[in-house]
Amino acid sequence: MRRWRTCLQQADIFAGAPSRLTDWAPETWPVADDWRPVVAHYLASETARQLGEFMRDRLAAGAIIYPPQPLHALALTPLAQVKVVILGQDPYHGPGQAQGLAFSVASGVPLPPSLRNIFKEIARDPALVPGALPVPGDGSLVRWAQQGVLLLNTCLTVEAGQPASHARRGWEMLTDAIVKAVSGKDSAVVFLLWGAHAQSKQGLIAATGAAPGSAKPGHLVLTANHPSPLSAMRPPNPFLGCGHFGLANAFLQQHGCPAIAW
Repeated sequence: MRRWRTCLQQADIFAGAPSRLTDWAPETWPVADDWRPVVAHYLASETARQLGEFMRDRLAAGAIIYPPQPLHALALTPLAQVKVVILGQDPYHGPGQAQGLAFSVASGVPLPPSLRNIFKEIARDPALVPGALPVPGDGSLVRWAQQGVLLLNTCLTVEAGQPASHARRGWEMLTDAIVKAVSGKDSAVVFLLWGAHAQSKQGLIAATGAAPGSAKPGHLVLTANHPSPLSAMRPPNPFLGCGHFGLANAFLQQHGCPAIAW
């Protein structure tokens, strides 16, 4: 634990701002205006009350919790602007890594293995580039969020060094509601579901998608293994070689939307 606290202090100094959650005050966290009803409905629920008790207890016990802004994805990508949804599992659990956007790390933070594989897949996608490009050194995906890519984890907080430590504590009810809200949009959206946790929400998309014969456009759902090195090349649905980024752009352009500059 002493090592984690030392690393945390270094991360805070490096970033110039706290890199962990300091208090439980979700009603004050910034989100885009059109996400407020979804968040407010969740915060009024018994599930959110129980999650709040858990979070306050863990903070009082001295737990180091990431990220500092669990709803950061909802602040950067308004519901009206969502064109692509990428679902992760839970935030990175290392010092200075998590920033409230699935798979993203702050500028200057070394690339985690999953993000490195994501960049490798983009570089090799024949629909995007004529040849392989070097893996970027900057792991911040804020540029994607600002283009309409909702970078959402299925669970929105985690404790230092303990992956999935806040799973099944109540965040999943909110992220279910977020996925339903996006799936209910009148515009076509691409859902990129990588790994079992993300794919567990596929039924929420199917339940609210366009009915046969409807004028409302249907959504594109693409699935693959998680980009972690443990599963990225594993059959029958490996992440590396999936071509999801090029397929997403082709679908968006078919529906009159600008492609994403991945």
